[in-house]
Amino acid sequence: MFRCILPAAVLVLFACSSATYAQQQTIGAPPEASNMKLVGSNDLQARSAYQPTIHHQGDRWIAYIGHHGGTDDVPAPVNPMTGKAEPNGTSIVDVTDPARPKYLRHLPGQEGKYESGGAQMVRVCDGKSLPKGDPTAVYMLRTFGGEAHEIWNVTDPASPVLITRIGGLKDTHKSWWECDTGIAYLVSGAPDWRTRRMTQVYDLSDPARPHKIRDFGLPGQEPGSTGAVPTELHGPISTGPNGNRVYFGYGTDKDGILQIVDRDKLLNGAKEPTPDNLRYPEIARMPMSAFNGAHTTFPMLDMPIAEFSEDKDGKTRDIVMIVNEAILNECGEARQMVWFADVTTETRPMMISSYTVPEASGRFCQRGGRFGAHSSNESMAPVYYKKMAFIAFFNAGVRALDIRDPYHPKEVGHFIPAITAATDKRCIPIEGGERCKVAIQTNNVETDDRGYIYIVDRANTGLHILELTGAARAAAGLPKN
Repeated sequence: MFRCILPAAVLVLFACSSATYAQQQTIGAPPEASNMKLVGSNDLQARSAYQPTIHHQGDRWIAYIGHHGGTDDVPAPVNPMTGKAEPNGTSIVDVTDPARPKYLRHLPGQEGKYESGGAQMVRVCDGKSLPKGDPTAVYMLRTFGGEAHEIWNVTDPASPVLITRIGGLKDTHKSWWECDTGIAYLVSGAPDWRTRRMTQVYDLSDPARPHKIRDFGLPGQEPGSTGAVPTELHGPISTGPNGNRVYFGYGTDKDGILQIVDRDKLLNGAKEPTPDNLRYPEIARMPMSAFNGAHTTFPMLDMPIAEFSEDKDGKTRDIVMIVNEAILNECGEARQMVWFADVTTETRPMMISSYTVPEASGRFCQRGGRFGAHSSNESMAPVYYKKMAFIAFFNAGVRALDIRDPYHPKEVGHFIPAITAATDKRCIPIEGGERCKVAIQTNNVETDDRGYIYIVDRANTGLHILELTGAARAAAGLPKN
């Protein structure tokens, strides 16, 4: 049997197969960065991370971070705070001082590996914002593997208390929760629907008493329908009652769809999932290339465009940034990118630009793991909204984009963390076995109202807290640091 043996003194980025080694990089090498710098980090107990949500909670800032399930090698990592092996779930970290993040609690999720376990998604609302919430409380909405959605009281973030569970599902994913109304768009797998993921709309204004409003999806996904099943939902983003729109993204790395929905018609239209009732709230649907999906559909409405400032019409535009998700390791698929759609004329959405990291800038197809886009920050806080976007790009780290002119998005900074001893391998099949490499897999990114950027790693490398410097900081309109 062939064994891959690495020198004890050189922990490396490696490729181990029945044939040969590949590119090598010493653990502890400095990160790769431009106009972004590291402020602080936490290893998140070496758990594969998904969605981070940063919440200003009293006089503290708390990061709630979702996790995928475990791996074949480590199905349930040991929690150093309890000394027990725990299925991946939710990490709760005090980031009030971003240079010294303090791990408060790991809240176990569903047993299972990879996408079949954990608690990937997390959203947080203050009780004082929710119409029927306890004004002294803070609530966390999370998934529980693929089987349920849960609401926890996290007023004391180190001691969460379970309040509600919405169960009986076959899958979950990337939900959205309106804190001012309590309306939640829960990405679910209703057992009788023909697709793995669709939307269940709930009123969670009283977190202790969830009220289901309706099921929603694309015609052809509903129970009893026949023929081809449209591509599954990935996630929605709502503009709330004022914007009266919900932007749904369907498809992951292929057959993507941007769907624009009238929120009021969605909530108040006929609830029976017939094809006509499912079509009723839809304003427009923009199919994407068969090569690309729609992981994140981020609305940036009423954007002033400097280039058009002297034009009689169209000085401002409604833009949706669409981020696709790379799935296969070592560029085993079409490139997943960032696309910008002009939806000013809602019934005729139009692609206007795109962005990708140039592969040759880092030979990313050879580095191992996934290379391509995954997600963007989703905060609409004024510090960055309509000015800067941050894109998680797997082994190319996080990319800072100047989006003030969405017709010509421009990268102004990037940060690729260094691998650590905990960074997990990523493999591809080859003749006679498999080839494995260790590489950064920046999976998700979020920002807070202070301007810090939070990135988390799919390959167990943890949380990195960043800030902009130089030209990127100037593009965002931040004071010099």
